[in-house]
Amino acid sequence: MKFAIIARLLNIALGVWLMVAPAVLGYTTPASINDRIVGPLVITIATVALWEVTRALRRVNLLLGIWLLVAPWLLVYPLRPLVNSLIVGLIIGALALVHGKITGRYGGGWSSLFTA
Repeated sequence: MKFAIIARLLNIALGVWLMVAPAVLGYTTPASINDRIVGPLVITIATVALWEVTRALRRVNLLLGIWLLVAPWLLVYPLRPLVNSLIVGLIIGALALVHGKITGRYGGGWSSLFTA
């Protein structure tokens, strides 16, 4: 299996973790609200980015990872969700940087409209 696909699957798993972490680790607002919003977004982006043609969308998960690194300081998290957010945000951001090999060309952009 290609490492790019494994990176997306790990991001999907981390998105699921973000959704269940408030219940497992026992923390509440605002950290739990943030994790329950960011988790499904990470899952959606990673799922769409599984395919080669939409792989560039993975960069949105980089932004979400950065948000998870910044959110504890802006939203004033307690220690447990702070550590969780920092670790998960760092991993999501790092996995979003894995681009994988492009094996085909799709579409052709604007130039494909004007060729005979």
